[in-house]
Amino acid sequence: MPVHEYQCEPCLTIYEVRQGMKDPPLQTCPACQGPVTKLISAPNLNRYNFSSPTEAKYAKLSTRDEINKEHELQKEYKKIWLPPPVVHSPWDD
Repeated sequence: MPVHEYQCEPCLTIYEVRQGMKDPPLQTCPACQGPVTKLISAPNLNRYNFSSPTEAKYAKLSTRDEINKEHELQKEYKKIWLPPPVVHSPWDD
């Protein structure tokens, strides 16, 4: 399933949600119940055979540049992963 990103302006939060194509989109922020907007982002492609997305993201940056970039990103928005809701409990009969 693809990962969709939703942005809440009042909270300055980006939510990453794994959703199927037929699942309804996220409408409200889980924290403040305000409206969220869907972000358009590029898919993760492994063109250079990196072992992880993090390695690919920072492949061309020095250690100092990498740390500075992360500090700048964390000042503005925080990213939160929202797990998919549990549809069926294995303990139910």
